[in-house]
Amino acid sequence: MKTLTKAEEEVMVILWDLERALVRDILERLPDPKPAYNTVSTVVRVLEKKGFVGHKSYGTTNEYYPLVPKKEYTKFRFGEFMEKYFNNSFSQLASFFTKENDLSLQELERIMQEVREEIKNKEDKS
Repeated sequence: MKTLTKAEEEVMVILWDLERALVRDILERLPDPKPAYNTVSTVVRVLEKKGFVGHKSYGTTNEYYPLVPKKEYTKFRFGEFMEKYFNNSFSQLASFFTKENDLSLQELERIMQEVREEIKNKEDKS
């Protein structure tokens, strides 16, 4: 899977939300200052070439829809993030957020309980 540009991700987030959209629908959801219609159209066509978006034609109008599920792309991007910043170490990630967010003892205990439950679920499946 390829990493998307900021503009491509912005369009994909809108498509994942709408599920199906015309270029003008995407343009309406973009923040101000809005890009030109042709710019959005170009981004959508690039996403289609990359295999992220498909379309259905109605005469000269195209309705676009995501081909890559949001969850799949999120998992991919999070994996890149973990590798780049935390050497694929969840404990380094957890330690970073614990320190940076000054988590309370109650919050840490809740996280530990969730981890214990996940471990138990995995053991039960084995």
